[in-house]
This record gives sequence, C-alpha cells and structure tokens, in this order.
Amino acid sequence: CGLQGAGKTTMCAKLGAHLKKSGKKPLLVACDIYRPAAIDQLKTIGKELNIEVYEEGKGNPVEISKRGIEYAKSKGYDYILIDTAGRLHNKKNLMEELRKMNRIIDREFPDVHRENLIVLDGTTGQNALVQAGEFGEVADLTGIILTKMDGTAKGGIAVAIQSELHV
Repeated sequence: CGLQGAGKTTMCAKLGAHLKKSGKKPLLVACDIYRPAAIDQLKTIGKELNIEVYEEGKGNPVEISKRGIEYAKSKGYDYILIDTAGRLHNKKNLMEELRKMNRIIDREFPDVHRENLIVLDGTTGQNALVQAGEFGEVADLTGIILTKMDGTAKGGIAVAIQSELHV
C-alpha cells in the first residue's frame, strides 16, 4: 500500500521476480482499477518475467482481490502479491476499501504467513511517518519499502518509522 506514484506496481513485479527466481510460484493480482495504466504495466512486466497476472480491468478492488485469492488457491500458487491502488492516507473511503481487502485476506487465509508492506518514496521526508501511521491503522504494516533512493534521499525516515511504529 502507499500513495500514488510511490512505486507499488514496480515493487510488486520486482518481488514476484525475486520469488520466481527462488523457485516459487507467485501470482500478481492487479487491483489498481483507478489507474488503468497500472494494470497494463503489471501485465507487461508479468509477461516479460513469465509471471501470471490476475486482472479484471475494472470493478471493485475488494472483489477483485477476493477473486484473485480464490484463483490463486485453486491453481496452487505459493505467493499472492496484491497491487493496490495508490491512495491518500486522509481519504476515508479509499482507506476503508483497503481495510476491507485486509479483512478478506484474513478470512480467506487465516493461518497464512502474510506481509503488509508500505511503499514510500524515499524523498518524502517526515510526511512518511504520518503515512505509515495511517496505513498501519488499516493494514497492520509489517514492513517498509523505500523507493527512489537514486537521488539525494537518505532514507532516514525508515529509522523513525521503525522506532515509532515498530514496523
């Protein structure tokens, strides 16, 4: 999860590539219906990496994630990587959508090992702490991915987030 433009779709694909390289069978689930290019981006990268992408193109992200999970279970995938839409942490309806997605995962896979990762732009600064706190309220964050570290960003906010939120 994370804000628009943080790098969530790219990170889903990179994680999928890493898992595939490790001999696992990952499924990418395209739930970003608010940015149609995200679905195309995930499909293109999935094709390049020979990783299947579950997508419906439009609809309700909560229902798409549910059907993607059902599909993965029926096909014996080792990992499910759900690419959520970028959302502002202060948009109540979008955060509630993310909360519903998490409830479905809890219900469908109660005993599965699960990671809820927030993708943060490394140049964000102190606002990243607020973002992580708000996303943590709905998604029980287990990790941070810092992107865009190729500039002047030092990523020090990760230390503050870990210290404050124990992520």
